[in-house]
Amino acid sequence: MRRSAALLLLLAIPTQGVAQPTPVDFGRDVLPILSDACFACHGPDPTARKSRLRLDDKDSPFARGVIVPGKAAESDLIARLTDPDPEHVMPPPSVKRPLTARQIDTLTRWVNQGAKWGTHWAFERPKAAAPPGGGQPIDAFIRARLDRDGLKPAPPADKERLLRRVTFDITGLPPTPGEMDSFLADAAPDAYEKVLDRLLASPRYGERMAAEWLDVARFADTHGYQMDRYRAVWPYRDWVIAAFNRNLRFDQFVTWQLAGDLLPTATREQRLATAFNRLHMQNEEGGVVEEEFRVAYVVDRVNTFGTAFLGLTFECCRCHDHKYDPISMRDFYSLFAFFQNIDESGQTSYFTAATPVPALLLTTDAQDKQHAALRATVAEKETALAALAEAPKADFAAWKRPAKLDVPGLVAAYSFDELTGNKLTNAADATKPGSAHEKPKLVAGRSGQAALLDGENGFTFPGVGGFSRDDPFSLSLFVKPADHAPRAVVAHQSRAPIDAGSRGWELLLENGRVAVGLHHMWPGNSLKVRTKTAVPVGAWTQVAVTYDGSGQARGVRVYLDGRPVEAEVVRDKLTRDILYGGGEPPLTIGYRFRDNGFKGGAVDEFRVYDRALTRAEVASGFGLAVSDEVMYEYYAATQHEPTRGATDALRAARKALTAFVTPIPEIMVMDELPEPKPAFLLSRGAYDARGDRVTADTPKVLPPFPAGAPRNRLGLARWLTDPDHPLLARVTVNRAWQMMFGRGLVETADNFGTQGSRPTHADLLDWLARDFVASGWDHKQLLRTIAMSATYRQSSRATPDLLARDPHNELLARGPAQRLSAEMLRDQALASGGLLVEKLGGPSVRPYQPAGLWEQLAMGRPRYDQGKGDDLYRRSLYTFWKRTVPPPAMMTLDAADRSNCSVKRQATSTPLQALVLLNDVQFVEAARHVGERMLREGGATPAERAAWGFRLLTGRRPTDAERAVLARMYAEQKAAFDRDPAAARRLLAVGEKPADSALSPTDLAAAASVANALMSHDEAVTRR
Repeated sequence: MRRSAALLLLLAIPTQGVAQPTPVDFGRDVLPILSDACFACHGPDPTARKSRLRLDDKDSPFARGVIVPGKAAESDLIARLTDPDPEHVMPPPSVKRPLTARQIDTLTRWVNQGAKWGTHWAFERPKAAAPPGGGQPIDAFIRARLDRDGLKPAPPADKERLLRRVTFDITGLPPTPGEMDSFLADAAPDAYEKVLDRLLASPRYGERMAAEWLDVARFADTHGYQMDRYRAVWPYRDWVIAAFNRNLRFDQFVTWQLAGDLLPTATREQRLATAFNRLHMQNEEGGVVEEEFRVAYVVDRVNTFGTAFLGLTFECCRCHDHKYDPISMRDFYSLFAFFQNIDESGQTSYFTAATPVPALLLTTDAQDKQHAALRATVAEKETALAALAEAPKADFAAWKRPAKLDVPGLVAAYSFDELTGNKLTNAADATKPGSAHEKPKLVAGRSGQAALLDGENGFTFPGVGGFSRDDPFSLSLFVKPADHAPRAVVAHQSRAPIDAGSRGWELLLENGRVAVGLHHMWPGNSLKVRTKTAVPVGAWTQVAVTYDGSGQARGVRVYLDGRPVEAEVVRDKLTRDILYGGGEPPLTIGYRFRDNGFKGGAVDEFRVYDRALTRAEVASGFGLAVSDEVMYEYYAATQHEPTRGATDALRAARKALTAFVTPIPEIMVMDELPEPKPAFLLSRGAYDARGDRVTADTPKVLPPFPAGAPRNRLGLARWLTDPDHPLLARVTVNRAWQMMFGRGLVETADNFGTQGSRPTHADLLDWLARDFVASGWDHKQLLRTIAMSATYRQSSRATPDLLARDPHNELLARGPAQRLSAEMLRDQALASGGLLVEKLGGPSVRPYQPAGLWEQLAMGRPRYDQGKGDDLYRRSLYTFWKRTVPPPAMMTLDAADRSNCSVKRQATSTPLQALVLLNDVQFVEAARHVGERMLREGGATPAERAAWGFRLLTGRRPTDAERAVLARMYAEQKAAFDRDPAAARRLLAVGEKPADSALSPTDLAAAASVANALMSHDEAVTRR
């Protein structure tokens, strides 16, 4: 066994009479070293593991003698770490991760102390740590750490800076001059506490919290990808605002979003919250593989769940076991199994504006009542019609059965007998002309001619077959398929691919079996049945379909050669109309857009009726004998006036219901299928590389799934919100701390795994987590606790010595200082200029942005139609977010792009940011209105006005030196505009709102220039 001289020297140092070293903690001291330096080759991922040694699992190194507890000198782990030979030393020089002498010492001491194993701190239940020394708990923990490091806390921040800090942190907006004056004048001991209570009670609080949460939820107003079409998901944003404002328990806030649809007697609001799971990008391109993107959507939900609620990097496990954390690929797809059980498609369509399914009707309470009344009317009319079933039997007995049945309702008939030019000439029974593609072929039919189809072009019939969901109709035709490949036979659909966007009705052959569908949005808002019997290849078969207008699968009947055949229900959830809503598409035979046509097959004798034919009428064409029961059905439907009247009344009630529902908007939500879809391991994450089947379950490293809980998203939410869960509360309070201090107690808010940062104050993190749960998951109380601490209320000033020692303020010996977010910078400008329109909720708005961006980057579809009036001045939370072209000013100021779940924004400092603040129309216009306020409210002299503007934008009064600079700047700008009045007029013309004509243009331009400069001042762009 090799032993290095360095190791032997280290082990030979005598310890007698020397104070015993601090015990080495595995989770705190050892695991981070192993994870960073060793796990890439000796960690959880078997595909990357070398020599079958695992250092993430106690059994492997102990059984192999790599670690000998209490005997570092006999442990190969220590020997290999200290070996001078580059061929043997670990980690190998090629990986460029050498251990420091301190790290080797830590591992050596750990082995000598018995090599006590443990787990990563984040996977253990938060400890019940008592605050050391009493007092305010947060301050007690912070000061204990400062004492250990020989530091003292900073003095309290002055009242002006404290008010600005807490007002921005809680509401996202600056304090007004009146609020500043009121707080400064209030000498009561609870003055600050009253301010905090006022801010937490403000509706602005919900907007501020929503701005943070929408990054987590990857909220955007468009689908993303190439066409990046609009989708109306703003009601979810409004729900988030309302939930925070009413302080919905955070465990419920999480549960509703994960599984609100699965709650007993779920409300509209609870179902709406599940839109959280659907806010991923969605593909509308025509050439994509539907299953590929369905899998991508479910993967996104798993990744978002992991980041938002567990603080773990689950995306690493889609293709292989995690290389650093004890999370396997099986764990990933076991979570996948929870999130895929909805009736959705991986592809939607640019050609329709339908909402991807499942979807929720966004009705008001009044509309709910009206909707219920209309459904009750339909049910009443159905009952009335059913009650007449026996009524006409006496009359039927006296009715003389005709030799040949009259079949009313024919609206189109095509016999394909002749071809004149490029148009079909119909037989005498045709009621409407049809047209064909160029050079159609006619071949021998059943009697005379038939149409031969080539699979690429089909016959089109404009103005035929435009039936709605509540219109009964029937069709029949003879088909002669050349094979049993899936083929489109007849379709009346919008110009959309064979995807979720196809709308209308269709008759298909699927492996020879007849499939009939009526679609609003496939698959979750569709009706489809499929026969159990296949039509023969190479022979003529008449296919007839009848539909009764009920919107239900039971209302569809399929006949082959006049005889009804049994059909299975594929989908039965049609709730909205099937009409396109614009110029209705033509009916086609043998062709469907971007689909397999009826290649090599032939069709003949095509007929369309505007009523549901009875069994007797379908059979009559074949001379089939029918029973009295079947003939009675014909008699009641066509001859008995009360039955016909009840049928018309039912149809009218159904049409009224459809007309009511059609204009009501929808939003994507979750709606659990009755039976879960099968889930599989996907090799390397590929959608079509299925491996072993998996069942819904949670990661093995975390607490077990609760006994008796359903294996669905509701059970998952209960597992997650269990008070003893090690991650949810920690992750949540850490983000709250990050929001208030600029960085979390765990700096890597998105990664609580072994590669993430260790908590700077682990006991405090655990105390906050446990207190959060004990408070009833009270989010306002959590922020109140943080904001009331002396740690939060410290001055942010720091000596050069402290800055050098603790540049990132990890020890919290000073208060937080952080730049305003993109939303805060814009909203501060609007609020300071008196422009901010404070209206809660509503559709997203389109404020100023440079012209032509959408047209250039989104193929000109659609154009950016800039808003007018109030829409230009709403809070940034409501700005329209187009994924392929996000708001450019917001992105320059470091907003998240919302393509994926994001729990921490980057903070950069670039010249472009100053250019936005100095030149963007929104900021220049706001500066002009700040200038107007300076002239009207700021005092009598230029110096007073400039000082007033400084206080408005920074939250404090300027010093004498700053007042002098401001006065000089104001005077210089005034002189410049006096020399060039045209420049003043150009400045005053920026933006939609006109300048105050009662003010001197050059005075106003000078004040606006000062305000514009102040908007870029360090204290205006930060909260200290």
